[in-house]
Amino acid sequence: MDFLDLWARQSPYSDPGRHADRLRALPDDLDALCAASRNTIAHYRAELPDLPVERRGEVDSRWLERILDLDRARHPAPLTEPRETASRVAGCCRDHSLFVVGALRARGVPARTVVGFASYFGPPFHHDHVVVEYLDGERWVRTDPELRQEDFDFDVRDMPRGAGAPFETAAQVWRGHRAGTLDADSYGVDENLPLKGPDFVGEYVVFQIAHRYGDELLLWDDWGARPTPEQLDELADLLERADAGGEDAESALHERYTSDPSLHPGSTVIRHSPYDDPDMTESLQH
Repeated sequence: MDFLDLWARQSPYSDPGRHADRLRALPDDLDALCAASRNTIAHYRAELPDLPVERRGEVDSRWLERILDLDRARHPAPLTEPRETASRVAGCCRDHSLFVVGALRARGVPARTVVGFASYFGPPFHHDHVVVEYLDGERWVRTDPELRQEDFDFDVRDMPRGAGAPFETAAQVWRGHRAGTLDADSYGVDENLPLKGPDFVGEYVVFQIAHRYGDELLLWDDWGARPTPEQLDELADLLERADAGGEDAESALHERYTSDPSLHPGSTVIRHSPYDDPDMTESLQH
């Protein structure tokens, strides 16, 4: 399979649809694309903590086209025209990253979202997070669209990798947990919530695979994938080897994900709510 072609093509989630011209009109440089994502989308917890009840559904916008629909209804102006924070689309890291991936793919650049954990929001806790990875020549470069360089002492547009890096993939954290080199209870949504620890990290390994192969689902979507610890060991190993450039590992991981109905989503998911609203069964047809 031509994986570079897969990552250069829009997925159903990253496809801007009727707004393709708005993405193409953006400047080509990466920092400008990241700035446009922050101008369009505001984090529902960090920037919009008092979001009105009637707007809470914005955070459930799975598709970039839907996010851009919401923005266009409020802001006919180009995506670079400054928006007041309160009028931006409510979303999260997954949405910022999906925006940038969609913009890169619109330019023919192989790109994907990467699910893992960041140590730079509230150390020593590592918060669940999604960043962007894109192919620059022959090298995959990792960037966090939510960050501005002046606020951090590492390169936010070419992020460090490896154990103890500011951002660690779910596979890295799972393997560290199994090796006893890290405390999985310090990885999750929040240190004061039960959404952390080994089981949570294990679920995010599956999210990492899903996002890698074009199922860039909401972080609160649930399709019942519950691999055993031993299966997660195998999946995390394949992810790590694929990230290191192992073509055989990439092919094996993709085959495992697409052929195993217990791993990939079907036609519906259970959508949980970050606002503790009732669970909903929702179609993945857009």
